[in-house]
Amino acid sequence: MKKWDGHTHTEFCPHGSGDKVEAMIEKAITLGFTDYSITEHPPMPRAFEEVIANPMEDIATAAIRWDQLDAYFERAHAMKRKYKDQIRVHVGLEVDFLPGFEQDTRALLREYGSQMDDGVLSLHFMPGVGGWRFIDFSAEDFEAGILKYYGSFDAVQKGYYALIRESLFADLGPAKPTRLGHISLCQKFQRFFVNEETGMKKDTRLHISDLLRDVKAREYQLDWNTAGLYKEFCGETYPPLDVVNEARGLGIELVYGSDSHSLADAGRGYDYYENH
Repeated sequence: MKKWDGHTHTEFCPHGSGDKVEAMIEKAITLGFTDYSITEHPPMPRAFEEVIANPMEDIATAAIRWDQLDAYFERAHAMKRKYKDQIRVHVGLEVDFLPGFEQDTRALLREYGSQMDDGVLSLHFMPGVGGWRFIDFSAEDFEAGILKYYGSFDAVQKGYYALIRESLFADLGPAKPTRLGHISLCQKFQRFFVNEETGMKKDTRLHISDLLRDVKAREYQLDWNTAGLYKEFCGETYPPLDVVNEARGLGIELVYGSDSHSLADAGRGYDYYENH
């Protein structure tokens, strides 16, 4: 029986723990995983960094540097070779969808796509106050940069899912990942906003249903990401269970993702995935 963690990170990630990917893979083996995808954040286009409104020291935490990319792939493929008789290691990237910078993303994937056999396509940035802003940096940053810009949580959700749908149809070349990452990341800080209605209103939920039908039509997978269960202000998976059940009903493949950035995270929440 296949047991797969489809979304993990490494010691290269600047917002991670620094724990070695080798230790994470060895833990996955002890937990009975048969498949393990290494999906590190690639560097962002320099032109995109210039239009992010967050401070440079925050931007530097988002992804690995350009001068680390080759070393990352070397390490990942070394792990694939070393553990080939114990677990199937898949090598890829968690690619950011950056509207207006598709050409840069195509160039990245054109250069490194031959080294990838898996990947996740995620959205971590939205237009906000002063330029592009992190969706998931901190609750306070989300409030100041995203919620203030859109005016309501409902408007944030609508803008977010419009971009998720755009990512699904974006032309990023033949190496574009075909698994959408944590598609409800906009809910990461939902419990922080006690005076806001952060639940999905009916029309937003209908947009998600439309998105799921498009995901099915394009034969994409969804990352069923358990990291949100352990976030202070989230308390649910990305996506939540009702969306998961609808996706299942449509026949969409949901791939468990620990989104591990530390040894402690490896395999975390798999029991929830298995029992729901």
